Amino acid sequence: MRKTSLALAVAASTLGLSQVAVADFIGDSKANLTLRNFYFDHNTKNTANNNGEAKEWGQGFIFNYTSGFTEGTVGFGVDAVGLLGVKLDSGGRANKTGRDRTPGALFPLESDGSAVDEFSKGGLTGKVRVSKTEARIGTLTPRLPILVSNDGRLLPQLFEGGQITSNEIDNLTLTAGQIEHAVGRASSNSTGLSVAGGSEASNKFYFAGGDWKVNSDLTAQYYYANLEDYYKQHFAGLGHNLALGEGTLKTDLRYFRTNSDGKNGKEAGYSVGGYTRNGDGKIDNNTWSAAFTYSLGSHAVMLGHQRVSEDSNFVQLNQGGIEGSAGASVYLLTDRLVNSFTRAGERTTFGQYSYDFANLGAPGLKASVIYLKGTNIQVAGANEAKEWERDIALDYVFQEGALKGLGLGWRHGVLRGNTSTADADQNRLIVSYTLPLL
Repeated sequence: MRKTSLALAVAASTLGLSQVAVADFIGDSKANLTLRNFYFDHNTKNTANNNGEAKEWGQGFIFNYTSGFTEGTVGFGVDAVGLLGVKLDSGGRANKTGRDRTPGALFPLESDGSAVDEFSKGGLTGKVRVSKTEARIGTLTPRLPILVSNDGRLLPQLFEGGQITSNEIDNLTLTAGQIEHAVGRASSNSTGLSVAGGSEASNKFYFAGGDWKVNSDLTAQYYYANLEDYYKQHFAGLGHNLALGEGTLKTDLRYFRTNSDGKNGKEAGYSVGGYTRNGDGKIDNNTWSAAFTYSLGSHAVMLGHQRVSEDSNFVQLNQGGIEGSAGASVYLLTDRLVNSFTRAGERTTFGQYSYDFANLGAPGLKASVIYLKGTNIQVAGANEAKEWERDIALDYVFQEGALKGLGLGWRHGVLRGNTSTADADQNRLIVSYTLPLL
């Protein structure tokens, strides 16, 4: 610890900052290393030669450093992230006929279609704080209604750009920014931005919005986003907690209005993937959802419904058909293990049950199961399509002893339907541990 503080002080002095100015910069610094061991098994059911089937195993290392801010009216700081993924097992080649495994779920591919032995990525983020407003530029991992960094595999997805967050007004958080590039979860390379199906890159994604905590139980949200030459999107959300009997009822309402922008629907490379009413790849979509969760003691039951309008699929920023694109998250309760239920016209009803085993003498052990059924899916030249998914999650975190903090997780998903997406069974086994360094 003493050597680390000395190194930070020396680095700060080379930037022309006094020891007084860097006191909080060093004293408030935090660093940790997360070790993530990840096994991924995706078993397709209705494809020739098991196309799309994947079995991969890897070890991830995720280093995060967060500095404090220098003293004074204007405070300066810097964050850093370093990611390394190491292949433990992966068979087959992506361009091999009759393969029994397809790499690419956890790792980038070599030129011959095989998985790389290891890959890495990282970045720096400069930050400035004035009063209760903070500006950040560099590497970002946003978790906003209009953009969610995907962290569902070995290493997380990264974005590059700038963001300002202000809390100057009590109970109101305002956010605005611009994203220019992304690094996919299974890639080391920075790419442009797109949507699912798009092959041309946009390097301008603008966003702004706010979260207003009306009172202790009610939060209202509004966000606007624009991916240049693809779409403009408005989001409105409402979250409410209500004491009901001995438990709590949580209401989660979400609405998205998404329209075409610029070259979308006019040039082929800027088309959205999947069904569009006029067959021109134009984005034109309304999506709303309502979910209600009742929690009582160790139990939680959620029921919800979501509707996607029939003109086009629901979209949010992706990397489309651009290299390194695999994997993106969307801010929907239907974004689950195997599928996201975002097809044009899709009407999805879902229910989830969760249980915390702490009251049974097993603190740290949690389980959940969810079932989703989507109908009324619009498919060009075909009858109405439908699909369903069932997911099971089981997690345990050691609470004491030599293994305290070690997390074990199992995810199992089953997807079935008569859409173009292959039926699949999926299993993920995850072992994780975060080691504090500062």
